[in-house]
Amino acid sequence: MLHTPSGGADNGTAAAGNGPMSIGAVLNVLREEFPEVTISKIRFLESEGLIEPQRTASGYRKFSRRDVERLGHVLRMQRDHYLPLKVIREHLDALERGEEVRLPSLGRSRDLGEGEPLGDLLGETDTPSVARIARDELLTATGISVEQLEEWESYGLVVPLPEGVYDAETITVATLVAELGRHGIEPRHLRVMKAAADREAGLVDQVVAPLRLHRNPQTRAHAEARTKELAGLAVKLHAALIQSALGVRLP
Repeated sequence: MLHTPSGGADNGTAAAGNGPMSIGAVLNVLREEFPEVTISKIRFLESEGLIEPQRTASGYRKFSRRDVERLGHVLRMQRDHYLPLKVIREHLDALERGEEVRLPSLGRSRDLGEGEPLGDLLGETDTPSVARIARDELLTATGISVEQLEEWESYGLVVPLPEGVYDAETITVATLVAELGRHGIEPRHLRVMKAAADREAGLVDQVVAPLRLHRNPQTRAHAEARTKELAGLAVKLHAALIQSALGVRLP
């Protein structure tokens, strides 16, 4: 839950009571839960139509309590569910219209941290996700263009299944590729990450392959559980190595 400051002048670091807040004050409020948020991020979300702060005669933004709460919802859904902004905007708009809507379960949720069940890490929750999605459904869910999708396919970042549809995890991949693009990381730069993922998957498959080929049906069934276990460990190791290399710790 986000709480706005209850006192102080509008000097960029505080807001007076429940009145309009400056962008600096909003930033301080949001950073209590989202340490990585920046003024540029807030401005970007405004440009995408997620919020509509008022403007003073001199052009300065003034944010209401509703704007701050809405920003918190947006950042939370991005962080926890990797949902594209288009889906988030439609979801919040429906809520404000008083409609009963459920949070879309597209892709997989984020890693919930140490001590959480491996099933949570891999998105194995009680809420089923879509097994396969069509091309037009992928475009609608992620808000990307046909040209973008074709470019990402050319780099192997998004791979359609033989029947022309996509795995549900493609929504998560596409959303993250789009988000990285907004920070200047182009699809061609991500080929090295795709190659690394393929190598890691190959290593896991090499370890599990003997179990899949075993004569015992129970042993073959155990192969899937072992694959998920090793995949989860690989994901955690990959994240830890990146954080160590950059000298940062993700929330």
